[in-house]
Amino acid sequence: FPEGLISSPFLNFWEKIVEHDVKFLTTKDKFHTFIDAKYEVCQPDDTNENNDTNNETKESSVEEPQVKKLKWDPEDKKRLRGQNKSRPHRKPTMYEEKPLCVSVIQGNRKCFYGDKCKFHHVVADYMASKPPDIGDSCHLFDTFGKCQYGLSCRFGKTHTTADFQTLEKADVMKTYENRTPVKNSLTKDLQNSLRKRQVSFKKSEDYLKTFSNYKDKTEPKIEACAAPLPISPEKPPAIKTAGPLTDVDVVRLRSCEKKQVDFRDKLYLAPLTTCGNLPFRRVCKRFGADITCGEMAMCTNLLQGQQSEWALLKRHESEDIFGVQVEGCFPDTMTRCAELINNHAQVDFVDINSGCPIDLVYKKGGGCGLMARTRKFEQIVKGMNYVLDVPLTVKIRTGVHEKSNIAHKLIPELKNWGVSMITLHGRSREQRYTKLADWDYINTCAELASPVPLFGNGDILSYEDAVKAKDTGVSGIMIARGALIKPWIFTEIKESRHWDISSTERLDMLKDFTNFGLEHWGSDTRGVEKTRNFLLEWLSFMCRYIPVGLLERVPQKINERPPYYMGRNYLESLMASQNVGDWVRISEMLLGPVPKNFNFLPKHKANSYK
Repeated sequence: FPEGLISSPFLNFWEKIVEHDVKFLTTKDKFHTFIDAKYEVCQPDDTNENNDTNNETKESSVEEPQVKKLKWDPEDKKRLRGQNKSRPHRKPTMYEEKPLCVSVIQGNRKCFYGDKCKFHHVVADYMASKPPDIGDSCHLFDTFGKCQYGLSCRFGKTHTTADFQTLEKADVMKTYENRTPVKNSLTKDLQNSLRKRQVSFKKSEDYLKTFSNYKDKTEPKIEACAAPLPISPEKPPAIKTAGPLTDVDVVRLRSCEKKQVDFRDKLYLAPLTTCGNLPFRRVCKRFGADITCGEMAMCTNLLQGQQSEWALLKRHESEDIFGVQVEGCFPDTMTRCAELINNHAQVDFVDINSGCPIDLVYKKGGGCGLMARTRKFEQIVKGMNYVLDVPLTVKIRTGVHEKSNIAHKLIPELKNWGVSMITLHGRSREQRYTKLADWDYINTCAELASPVPLFGNGDILSYEDAVKAKDTGVSGIMIARGALIKPWIFTEIKESRHWDISSTERLDMLKDFTNFGLEHWGSDTRGVEKTRNFLLEWLSFMCRYIPVGLLERVPQKINERPPYYMGRNYLESLMASQNVGDWVRISEMLLGPVPKNFNFLPKHKANSYK
């Protein structure tokens, strides 16, 4: 450890890690020597030139990426943290030089591009150049009875005949005949309508017209539960006069009549950018998470019909209480986005992100910037409440500046604006993760928020931390980094115990994630490498977990960083490694060898400490 960085009591604590038959504490050099030596012994012997070539590729693939050049004086003592913005990045589509055309995969239908298509149309040529299969069984084929990726599947030999025909299991397919495991997908019709601006936002336009009159102070503003304003006789009637007239046409739901969600005493998995994807949420649901939320989505991208942004709204059938989080800084776009989600997605609540600290969002006035723009914030909340039939929640921080908390001033306003729940992260934007979350301040804010439920968030890594958090008076707790480090934290909290989970059980959990990832992103080369990328991002957090059986004093604290130590077996030691190459080795156990031109660096420097 650097001199002066860690106090002597902290060092004494880590020096007391339990020793059984061997001494677990070690040095960096000894640790990596042990990992590399054991990994080489576990590799099969090379018997031909192909194996030699594969080993050379593997050795080059697990090397550390080049260190990012510093943009300031090396003598500057400023800590390296934040995003690796210039990290090496390759799209998953670039790992396969010439893939099989989709028209062939989907049953030899006519290719839209004809002779100009750059992909394979001759199956025999593609199969000759296709990378070797990863495993002997295809998860999609075993689960659904049919693999939609057909010949391009990296587990294809399970469901491919000698004459390149794809097999099906009719009995298994019948069980999924009328089921939709994943909802909220963007249809082509809706995407085209959004791009051509042909989607109607009637409720939003009604609110925005009133909002502009309110700015001019010529007409009264619309409150959250008020009835719609009467229509002027000079304007065309807003209600269709043809056909039967129902209450839906003339009566808008009041907030008390909207769909209600019981948030109290629930365990809430935080919306986590990059890592909080659908496969990861499915893993957390298995361990006992009650509420899940999609990753932060930009409202403007949703309104433009971007497929990548709509993918963040997807919901699995196992997510019984599910919401989506949107980010924006203008009332018009946020209100239209809320109406779009209300009409075309199945969600239980919508969350406004007013706590995002990154510069890209903050400098535009979104995220944490909304906390200082109360007038815009009010217009956004009331506009979204006006068009939504589900509860509206808000996620905030203590404030923008480290020693200037403003959440206690904002929370009474949020109550008046009609939010159904508030989530408070006990840190400011400037603070990031350099200090512990302020749970005393969260307790103060929880009293101000009553009777509106307030969830606390920050530094929860064990059931003891959760008990202390609940004692502060919050209605529930949100777990973010703690779930990335140990997803089984939800089980620990519900059963009030410390789980000394084995390395084999953790590997099985990672295997479940890869299977869910193959379902979500695909089992072809593109889907496999996308699954691998998200797995590696998750492993950059999970390597921080220290097995309970190695600790003299439990629980582990989220801000503590241990010295190098050996696990109780090789797999446990490998999972404790902070080296990118060792994370890649774990991914190779589950998804096969990495491509020749593969490289990876975690998204955040804070994740790749060494």
